[in-house]
Amino acid sequence: MKQFVEDSVEVRVRFSESDAMGVIWHGNYLKFFEDGREKLGEHFGMSYLDISKAGYVVPIVNVEVKYLAPVTFGQKIKVICHLVDAKAAKIIHEYEIWNLATNQISCKGRTEQVFLNQDTKSLQLNYPEFYEKWKKNLPWKQK
Repeated sequence: MKQFVEDSVEVRVRFSESDAMGVIWHGNYLKFFEDGREKLGEHFGMSYLDISKAGYVVPIVNVEVKYLAPVTFGQKIKVICHLVDAKAAKIIHEYEIWNLATNQISCKGRTEQVFLNQDTKSLQLNYPEFYEKWKKNLPWKQK
């Protein structure tokens, strides 16, 4: 059983995000994942700026994407982002992107981020104290 918190954001697909076939270009799904991460972080009080102010950066080290159904220019999507509670010092997000015009799931994905000291770029093997405190106060759900 997993613990997670979630938030979502709705986005209208812009012309610049579609390809010659009129569907979302596959690489843009990573941008939508980031929209979800940023919204979740803002909602629960932990933005990338907060992490940076604490002296860390959190690069993505793994991405998984599964494309399930197309979304076309002008359609609206809903990005659902879950922060999954992890024992290792990683930030793990899982995503679902729903096409609101068809009510179909368009894409599923997962990203993993690690903590690096901002100055030395050294990998942190334990959660930084500020992040551990923040995690303890989240309204975790069970899945």
